[in-house]
Amino acid sequence: MTKKLTLALLAGGISSEREVSLNSGQQVYEALDKDKYHILRYDPKTDLHRLVADAPQIDAALIILHGAYGEDGTVQGLLDLLDIPYQGSGVLGSAVAMNKLAAKRLYQQAGLPIPDFLVARRGTPVDSAVAARRLGMPLIVKPVVGGSSVGITIARSPQELQAALDTAYEHDASVLVEAYVQGTEITGGVLGNDELEALPIIEIIPDHQHEFFDYVAKYTAGATEEICPARIDAELTAKAQRLAMEAHRALFCRGYSRTDMILRGREIFILETNTIPGMTATSLLPRAARTAGIDFGRLLDRLIALSLEGRSARR
Repeated sequence: MTKKLTLALLAGGISSEREVSLNSGQQVYEALDKDKYHILRYDPKTDLHRLVADAPQIDAALIILHGAYGEDGTVQGLLDLLDIPYQGSGVLGSAVAMNKLAAKRLYQQAGLPIPDFLVARRGTPVDSAVAARRLGMPLIVKPVVGGSSVGITIARSPQELQAALDTAYEHDASVLVEAYVQGTEITGGVLGNDELEALPIIEIIPDHQHEFFDYVAKYTAGATEEICPARIDAELTAKAQRLAMEAHRALFCRGYSRTDMILRGREIFILETNTIPGMTATSLLPRAARTAGIDFGRLLDRLIALSLEGRSARR
């Protein structure tokens, strides 16, 4: 009989996305094959000392954390120090993907299409008229660091821009002011370390009460229609999948990622890349995997296998 792997399951944490993480962690726990894994559960908010003490007996970790101190490379660095392999990106990929400004600069360097943007900083005035002339209206205003669309607002006039900035400043001292691209929201998942597999593209349609795929639309049952595979032709599908893989590489990701994009006509613009996508059975990446013939339990098995495969690459 094959020896069970001792698996550390990390969920919870201290970010604004704590409850999302706890829900995902519970669903991951239920889906994991108990015949294959001996599972130890840790909440980084309270259990880091226990994780450190248990490290010698842990074969691998599943990080089901979102936001700061979980998705930004912090926990990844701790696990590296403890010599515990984990699914997904290492410190570098996690940190740059979490920082939307760093990610945009890497996208630009790689020649990837993104909406035009400027950076605002708390305490430095922004000329709303200049921003409107440069980027057009409306504008998307978002904290540089954060996830699940927390703190994001659409400013539809120069007069609304300052209120949108103030909302974003509640979450970060640096804020992106981005040109609004009217189009269809799509997302593309990627699996793999050195050899990548693009998953089917998902089309995201928030209901009429939501101007975009915001926090409420993401986590309220029935608030968003998600169509997989997306209702786009083969050429656009291939283009979106290629961009998802190029974004994954540009940000030094490993294991898996999910890149959000906007489709306008035949143009596709990259918005951001998630290094720890939502991991409930009905979340976007698991849904795309299921369409590709990979059920939730097998997806988790594959991520764990990729973490062990990538162990030497992190050293």
